[in-house]
Amino acid sequence: MAKLVVLQPTKQPPISLLSSSLSHFNGTKLCQIQYKRKVCQPKGALHVAASSTKKILIMGGTRFIGVFLSRLLVKEGHQVTLFTRGKAPVTQQLPGESDSDYSDFKSKILHLKGDRQDFEFVKSSLSAEGFDVVYDINGREAVEVEPILDALPNLEQFIYCSSAGVYLKSDILPHCEVDAVDPKSRHKGKLNTESLLEKSGVNWTSLRPVYIYGPLNYNPVEEWFFHRLKAGRPIPIPNSGVQITQLGHVKDLATAFVRVLGNEKASKQVFNISGEKYVTFDGLAKACAKAGGFPEPEIVHYNPKEFDFGKKKAFPFRDQHFFASVEKAKHVLGLKPEFDLVEGLTDSYNLDFGRGTYRKEADFSTDDMILNKTFALQS
Repeated sequence: MAKLVVLQPTKQPPISLLSSSLSHFNGTKLCQIQYKRKVCQPKGALHVAASSTKKILIMGGTRFIGVFLSRLLVKEGHQVTLFTRGKAPVTQQLPGESDSDYSDFKSKILHLKGDRQDFEFVKSSLSAEGFDVVYDINGREAVEVEPILDALPNLEQFIYCSSAGVYLKSDILPHCEVDAVDPKSRHKGKLNTESLLEKSGVNWTSLRPVYIYGPLNYNPVEEWFFHRLKAGRPIPIPNSGVQITQLGHVKDLATAFVRVLGNEKASKQVFNISGEKYVTFDGLAKACAKAGGFPEPEIVHYNPKEFDFGKKKAFPFRDQHFFASVEKAKHVLGLKPEFDLVEGLTDSYNLDFGRGTYRKEADFSTDDMILNKTFALQS
């Protein structure tokens, strides 16, 4: 790994930072807003000329999104530095990544070690380095962004990972970038950050993913289904199972992050990023089964109001319709997802769960509560 290492004085304890058709799976593509003029990007527009090489800082970068984003940026010829607390290895070889590709990446990536909650350290270290572009992948609160902007008055672009969870719950879907937002949502910190960026005068872009999936996912999205499919267990799904949701592959999200870099059309804009199609909960269970080569699963529907799960989460998705239009990203940025849902789930399974790797051990305790009551009523 390249040698830039700035160690932060240990002033305070570190904090945890977070970083094909679906016709056989109840897939659906509902009406979406139409843009009058389609802005097409030439093939290969993702590639950045050598003269456009940037000195880029990624806040985070060792988990999930940042792992794939940093590789794309390095391949484009940019000088990339990861800002992390150094709790996890700065680099790790990805499943399916060749030794030569990994060695090349490892030799070029830089690391700045510190706690982003130590604002004085952030300001002094970033000011000394003078980055052109910042990707904030793990920021949750506006107060975490202020010292970055203070340290880099000549910053060319601040690119932020927000969330589609900022939208106000509505009966009119899909969510579009102009829709009302919820200042009380659990993602209000991201909403406040977008507001700060808008007021700051900096050139910014914010991406709002829906549910993200793919290899190395630390959220139990597809993994939740894979655990149950591998164990040959029924899959408990709340209520009718026809609730519509949306997933986007992490590699497509990483591509979107690269596509907005230096793009005038992305200046001071928000973009929803996810897959093109929507899927029901039941359809997602069937798609996961196909991706992993499992038989079609037995699905058991239940009423969540009949159970007390305590603090445990019985299902990994919000029990409602939740999906967003990606038309703006398609037409303004020329984005076209590489993966449809089944292809993306297959990629995730083959490069992660199917190799015996996962983030969380299976916990079927809430399943057993549901299944015991269901089968007792049936007997």
